[in-house]
Amino acid sequence: MQKVQIEMKELVFFARHGALAEEATLGQRFRLDVVAELAEPLDLSGDDPEATLNYVALYALVEAVFTGRRFNLIEAAADAIAQAVLAEFAKVHSITVKVKKPSVPVDCVCDYFAAEVTRCR
Repeated sequence: MQKVQIEMKELVFFARHGALAEEATLGQRFRLDVVAELAEPLDLSGDDPEATLNYVALYALVEAVFTGRRFNLIEAAADAIAQAVLAEFAKVHSITVKVKKPSVPVDCVCDYFAAEVTRCR
């Protein structure tokens, strides 16, 4: 059995996501983690970039979806990214997207609130 994952951790994007008017006006930095599990079998013996997933293209898609429109819910943003990745990259078997929101409109001390979505073929 072969398991190949491409991980992108702590991607930072500025966006205006959130249900409150202030979040839409002010915006904030969000952090994203993306884990793409690739469908097997992959022939990696030739060390050919075409045998796997182009992570530059994956990053560009994640950025375009996350910053291309405004989401009220970080859950919806994560799901939109997951759906787009599965639609764009046939080599991806499953995708997990975690959106971390460090500045939450809650009276608390925390690192972030997050929503995580996993989609599979």
